[in-house]
Amino acid sequence: MSPRRLALWLAGLAAACLLLTLWSLGVGSLSLSPARVLAALIAETPSRETLVITSVRAPRVMAALAVGAALASSGAIMQRILRNPLAEPGLLGINAGAAFAMVLTAVLTGTAPRGTLIPAAMAGAAAASVLVWALGSAGRRGATPLRLVLAGVIVASFLVSLTQALLIFNLAALDGTRLWTAGSLAGIQPQELASVLPWIAAGLLAALAALPGLEIMGLEDDAARGLGIDPARWRLIAAAIVVLLTGGAVALAGPLAFLGLIVPHALRLASGAGFRALLPLCALGGAALTLAADTLPRALAGTDVPVGVTLALIGAPVFLWLARRQGAPG
Repeated sequence: MSPRRLALWLAGLAAACLLLTLWSLGVGSLSLSPARVLAALIAETPSRETLVITSVRAPRVMAALAVGAALASSGAIMQRILRNPLAEPGLLGINAGAAFAMVLTAVLTGTAPRGTLIPAAMAGAAAASVLVWALGSAGRRGATPLRLVLAGVIVASFLVSLTQALLIFNLAALDGTRLWTAGSLAGIQPQELASVLPWIAAGLLAALAALPGLEIMGLEDDAARGLGIDPARWRLIAAAIVVLLTGGAVALAGPLAFLGLIVPHALRLASGAGFRALLPLCALGGAALTLAADTLPRALAGTDVPVGVTLALIGAPVFLWLARRQGAPG
């Protein structure tokens, strides 16, 4: 992709994020046009509209943008490192691992899960990724794309079942996590956002800094070694970046599936970008898609549908299509 074409794509996606932000800030019981949103934000004297936007809606919008950027970038990195077009944090059980660890810690300590249990989310995401790789690599054929996806589905299903069992036997935790476990951005508080954003920002910056090595890791291991890359070391670096991004995203929004699958494939097909250009495009595209999926049900039906539900409705058909294309026996 030429620098000019990349700049146009980046500018277009950034503009989409900005327009969606203005739209989303105006959606709610107090409906505001984009012009009124801008007027409220730049007014010298804070009004009721300013208070609603800054204290209630802005944290949710910022969380949607951050979560979308984190999960879409994670999906692109995983697909590159594993050389697996079906890889993404939700399908490979990493989201479920982070969610289970957070709920378990919340049940044991009585701490609210959102934004306050980042270490638990990171540990759960890391443990789930190791377990999926171990299961998918077992046997003589090793870790084929389909075997890794099947291992991820098994691990995710098991961890989701354990999470639900924990919540059933702890009604107080169930009441506090019902929407969060469905993948919801409702009720995001500024302090929760502030505790998570540094982790996501660190993951995104690390991903951008590691772009050259991550790009080479899309080659076979022998070719990567010939270019001076240690595959084992770079898989660990990539895993650490994915854990940072996924753990932070799950801490804010709960386990969201398919986002890391949809965005990289859509942008790869539409733009023809290589990995080095694709990663920043995925960050912006994931942010835009998540914000749109969170806002659209409220704008059309006045109903606060968890963003995880909306993304699943979009992502399930895409996954089936990709699985049919992949189609090789595992």
